[in-house]
Amino acid sequence: MSAQSVEAIAESGHMDAAPLPDWVIPPPGGFTADDFLRMRGLPRHTELVDGGLVFVSPQRKWHVRVINLLRDELARQAPEDLCADREMTVKLGGRQAPEPDVLIVSAEAYERDEPSTYYLPEDVLLAVEAVSPDSEIRDRETKPRRYREAGIKHYWRVEEDEGRTIVYVYELEPASDAYALTGIHHDQLKVTVPFDIEIDLTAVGKRR
Repeated sequence: MSAQSVEAIAESGHMDAAPLPDWVIPPPGGFTADDFLRMRGLPRHTELVDGGLVFVSPQRKWHVRVINLLRDELARQAPEDLCADREMTVKLGGRQAPEPDVLIVSAEAYERDEPSTYYLPEDVLLAVEAVSPDSEIRDRETKPRRYREAGIKHYWRVEEDEGRTIVYVYELEPASDAYALTGIHHDQLKVTVPFDIEIDLTAVGKRR
């Protein structure tokens, strides 16, 4: 996810334009996930990572289009007991409440009324993050570590390299309790877990 932390905003000088509200500055030890979910008036797609608020910066066209493609294709190809969703908070517990760009969740979790603003880690089978220049460390290191600790079985990291879309596919390996890289997909994404999926990655940005 493309985002800016409070510290990045401060360093950019934008804090001089208007004073930030008190809730922007975390308490000692950081916000908890429950603190975060009780907050009102946050900018859209704000995340909680390691107790700090992370704010969305303007998204690139590639970022929006790859999310659209993956969400649409996963929704189309998912079996009846699973559903695709996008940009929904997952309450991992403690000081973690990230918002994956795309998710595969159980149909039961997708259709229930409450909680209406977030999923629980046991609801999520796959979390997908599309990497932007300012989210590289979070999407490559911090967030997959938090997803792994929460027991989410599958993680995809999606990157752009000179106009090409590349998907790095990871699966939770029980013996080591770590994500194992099971494939690097250029142009065509084809996997059999968490279900049979085939996506033409060259379609990113094309009119359909």
